[in-house]
Amino acid sequence: MDLSPILVFAIALIRPSLIVMATPLYGGTYAPSMAKIGLVLVLGAFLAPVIGVPRTMDSGMLLAVMVREALIGLALAMTVRLLQAGAELGGYLTGFQMGLSYAALIDPQSGVRNNILAALYGSIAVVIFLITNAHHDLLRALAASYEALPIGGGAVAPGLAEMTASLFGLMFTLGVRLAAPIVVTLLLVEVSLGVMARVAPTLNLMVTAAPVRLLIGWMALALTLRVLPDILTRAFPQALTLAARTAATLR
Repeated sequence: MDLSPILVFAIALIRPSLIVMATPLYGGTYAPSMAKIGLVLVLGAFLAPVIGVPRTMDSGMLLAVMVREALIGLALAMTVRLLQAGAELGGYLTGFQMGLSYAALIDPQSGVRNNILAALYGSIAVVIFLITNAHHDLLRALAASYEALPIGGGAVAPGLAEMTASLFGLMFTLGVRLAAPIVVTLLLVEVSLGVMARVAPTLNLMVTAAPVRLLIGWMALALTLRVLPDILTRAFPQALTLAARTAATLR
């Protein structure tokens, strides 16, 4: 069938729309819907010169093209979303170890209940990505994806599952790296308090242990927050490379 210009433009908007919806740098779930729609239309208009859409295709090919475009856009969007999720995981593990999980709040970026440190780490990650112009790199990757992976039918390479697992593995690795210094420090504190409880049973550690744990945890947090920007900045190129490899499996 002969595709109308409106349908052609709609197909060209699939990749930018997935990036805008799934990436916190461009709005995510908390931005107004009209603003996100306008941003998608602007991106589509600027990317139109490098987008080539087949003029004719049957209904079965049309569905396959739309699914493929959505998967490519989602793979690119996961570059930032998984890194932010890794930062939130590090904050959650840190807050859980410090005893801050009792006070949970609704995170406006993810819409789920998180402790305050998870929301703080996630917000810091977004600010760092904006300061380092990661949103510009993501737009360049989007434009380059139309040259490397033109709109049309394709086949799924066998390495898709492996690349997807690598992306999620990077998220968990980042979360553990961010939380490890504080978790190890508080583990040593717990061991020390346990030894003190055995040596001096008369000490009321049920009352005094919580402030000590919290004070040392905040001190360790103040020291480790300084390295958070460096870790996230170094992780972004690796995540972008993995995302590009994941999208390349949808040739």
